[in-house]
Amino acid sequence: MLSILIPIYNYNASPLVLELHKQCTEAEIDFEILCQDDCSSKYTQENLFAQTIGKVHYYLNNTNLGRGKNINLLSQKAQFDYLLILDCDTYPKESSFIKKYIDSIALEKSKVVFGGIIYPDDKPNNEQLLRWIYGNKREAIPVEIRRKRGYKSALTSNFLIKKSVFNKYPFDETITKYGYEDLCFLTVLNSNKIAISHVANPTYHLNLETSKAYLSKTRLAIENLIFLTDSHKITEQDSRLFSTYNILRKLKLNALFGFAFKKTKNTLTHNLLSESPSLFLFDLYKLGHFITLKKN
Repeated sequence: MLSILIPIYNYNASPLVLELHKQCTEAEIDFEILCQDDCSSKYTQENLFAQTIGKVHYYLNNTNLGRGKNINLLSQKAQFDYLLILDCDTYPKESSFIKKYIDSIALEKSKVVFGGIIYPDDKPNNEQLLRWIYGNKREAIPVEIRRKRGYKSALTSNFLIKKSVFNKYPFDETITKYGYEDLCFLTVLNSNKIAISHVANPTYHLNLETSKAYLSKTRLAIENLIFLTDSHKITEQDSRLFSTYNILRKLKLNALFGFAFKKTKNTLTHNLLSESPSLFLFDLYKLGHFITLKKN
């Protein structure tokens, strides 16, 4: 029936594992929960607890493989026909979480299902506001809107997929750095006419980086986006950032925008690390960083 794959990195996934085990047991289905720690430096003892629970298997990588390759290896160990991929820092909103996915499987119409992501209502500490605001505004999208946007509104942090489909279109293991591996994976599904169904079955995203750490990760992700666009794995139809860059390039405004970004970078950074970060300025920051790194 269901193999639940949880790639782990520097996070205590035990509460998630316990809740999923409880829901699967109550649903009376055949299941397994496969956890694979990607050479974490924290919470390894807490996560070792998983292997003491029936139908839960825990693996520890000797080297860091990256999220995509880690999930690919988990899928090779899975024994059931459907894979439920969940990030270790997520948690189901409802006690009927597993049952809703079982219902999706029973319909036999969808080979790929995205349940959605939400964020806690409580405002976090000031130093975590950028990630929380971005998540609420850009990732916690109502299911009605997600259905209209298709693969562009999906994430693989709460993702059901038929194993045969995943085996045919796994994560691209040439992507070794952080950022946009989700978009690349979903783009491949879309190009091969694998439709993604959207349902209202969200998980909370619980682990919020500080704004400073998130900004640093954003820069790394943009570097990876440039690699993906240069290697034609992602086109301007897939990425709004890349599309905007090409519009400015055709208007011969890239150099001017890049110059303005260098002059205002410190001001933008100050806002993004403040108590009231602006997503509009965050978009300008990402575009400016993309332009300064892109060579052609």
